[in-house]
Amino acid sequence: MNTTIKKIDINSDEFQAELEKTIRFTDKVIEQFGWAYNPDAEINEGIQLGLTRNKMMHGKRYCPCFFITGNKEEDRICPCPPAIEKEIPEDGVCHCQIYCTPEYAARHAKEEEIEEVVHQHSRGLTTDECEMLLEKSQLDGDELHALIEARELGMISFKLVDVREYMEWQMGHIKGADVLVPTSSFFDTLGEAKLSKDDSIILYCHVGSRSAHCQRILNDMGYAKVGNLTYGIVSYGGEIER
Repeated sequence: MNTTIKKIDINSDEFQAELEKTIRFTDKVIEQFGWAYNPDAEINEGIQLGLTRNKMMHGKRYCPCFFITGNKEEDRICPCPPAIEKEIPEDGVCHCQIYCTPEYAARHAKEEEIEEVVHQHSRGLTTDECEMLLEKSQLDGDELHALIEARELGMISFKLVDVREYMEWQMGHIKGADVLVPTSSFFDTLGEAKLSKDDSIILYCHVGSRSAHCQRILNDMGYAKVGNLTYGIVSYGGEIER
């Protein structure tokens, strides 16, 4: 064990008393700025523990996600100016993710609910939930399967694009794939695919690397709604046409 590590017993009465003060402090910050806590309670607990540790070790509740340098101009004390002035107004959430806008919190909670529905198959998705899924830049196999089923029911519309090569397509492609745009001839075949920049588009390849590359290209070309099957066709549990 490294003897330079400063050890604090989180189960000690001293730490627990200071933790209660920290929780009251973050509650007050939330109320003062009209923010909300992150819907993920584990994130909030971790940050509150870190703030408490820094208070005991350094005398102030420094943000636990940053190094403490001793430079008063650089060290972030919670709630830090970047969070107040830039991060939360622009991104909806601070760097440490404990504080966020009520709108961000509501959306994040909804996304967590959708994740549970998709992966546990506890019920069908609503149209609004499908639309939220389509806004994701990275999708897993269960999410794509759910979207294909929703499209078959007429709930949503999107283009599923295979960016592998023709021989791979022949060996097997996802049932419901709309068009093949091989990475090796991407720019030549993209025009033939007639994809609108207003379309929601989902790309896939074998393991997700080629499609991620093509996703960046389409984004640079002005296609705003492009998703990627993160781990490719090998992660997809739905029907494959051969």
